[in-house]
Amino acid sequence: MLKGAFQGRLVRPADPEYPDARRIWNGLVSRRPGLIARCNDSSDVQAAVRAAGSAGVMTAVRCGGHSLAGFGSCDGGLVIDLSPMRRVQVYQDDRAARFEGGCLLSTIDSATQKVQLAFPAGVVSHTGAGGLVLGGGTGWLNRLYGLSCDNVRGFTMVVADGSIVRANGKENPDLFWALRGGGGNFGVVTEFEVTIHPVSEVLFARGICPRDEVPALLRYWRDFMPEAPDNLRWGFSLRSAPYEENVPRDLRGRPIASASALWVGNLDEGGLYVDRAMAAVHHRAVTKEVLSFHSLQTLADSDFPHGRRYYTKSGYFKTLSDENVSTMMEALVRNPSLSNEIELAYLGGAAARVAPGETAFGDRSSPFVLNLLGNWLDPAEDAANIAWIRCLFAQLRPAMTPGVHINFMSGDEGDRVSEAYRGRWERLRAIKTTYDPRNFFRLNQNVRPLTAPANNSIGH
Repeated sequence: MLKGAFQGRLVRPADPEYPDARRIWNGLVSRRPGLIARCNDSSDVQAAVRAAGSAGVMTAVRCGGHSLAGFGSCDGGLVIDLSPMRRVQVYQDDRAARFEGGCLLSTIDSATQKVQLAFPAGVVSHTGAGGLVLGGGTGWLNRLYGLSCDNVRGFTMVVADGSIVRANGKENPDLFWALRGGGGNFGVVTEFEVTIHPVSEVLFARGICPRDEVPALLRYWRDFMPEAPDNLRWGFSLRSAPYEENVPRDLRGRPIASASALWVGNLDEGGLYVDRAMAAVHHRAVTKEVLSFHSLQTLADSDFPHGRRYYTKSGYFKTLSDENVSTMMEALVRNPSLSNEIELAYLGGAAARVAPGETAFGDRSSPFVLNLLGNWLDPAEDAANIAWIRCLFAQLRPAMTPGVHINFMSGDEGDRVSEAYRGRWERLRAIKTTYDPRNFFRLNQNVRPLTAPANNSIGH
């Protein structure tokens, strides 16, 4: 049935390109779909959705394949692969852009930076934009310009019955609300219309803080950031220092705070704030440079390559106590991988000024964002690294406020989805019931419709 209506490329297990086509970013997840439908346009997406829906086939949707939980693939079912759909149109005078559902962040940046404009998105350029935006989307620009989902003007999508639906402030406003943070629960977005902002050069500084000075640094940071300008994004990666040339020899392998301070705006003014951040305590190996936004967007690419094994636990704090910091630093002594990180960011700014009910995105009121990110290569080390993340999370959880950003959730956290959307859960379920009553789109951090059969659960 699919073959006649579908104009894209169908990749089967026997095809030479199948081994590459089935791979996704997170090497911890390995699945073997029965068919991969590489869609050329929205008509192909419609054909794939209708065929899979009629046949009752488990279906995954892949934008860039960057889902931490591995939801961009499935075993034995169909993958709707949007990777051929990467067209971008930029409307400079309107400060707007349209991009297709398969775009990577790098695809969008390449188009918008030609006219010195930028879309607020993530920090790894090979991330798929679609999944990132639908989950909320944090990155370098979120304090100044809001989350990715805050900058969407409209969506065009294929819903579970195969029809094309548009959602914006005037058309299907409930769906528009749900898509801004509600994840891939409601259909396949084939085109996003977004607001873009003037960004060309930025000021970026990095430094390394030795373990003994980390508590003083984080105390200063937690007191300073509530009053900091939106232009400043200052955060940390608590980790074991790598054995690299730019790391002082006496710190290699030891717990540190790797600090990064970004200023977007007037560079002379920004220099004062960036210098202040790097002078909060005595940092080592300090660098400060003016970068193009495109260069900034690719800085982290090599730290998070395809094929490594990733596992996360995430959450929010209203404030960050000295006890929390001590727990994190002590955990680093037992860290099984040099690439594991305890990421600390301060949200606030423009993202925090969006009213709680304006989008489906979860908590914005607890500004301290924690992401425990496991990152290793050897499958034999899976148990040790996953256990380390889970143990540290369990220690910190009592001090956290309820809530989690769904883009930072692993595949074993289905019990936290309602927590992510507390206060929005019943409204999301009602909208899900309208557009996907049988829970066809269930390979995601799933919002179950009121009408889903009891045995309709997420499969792998």
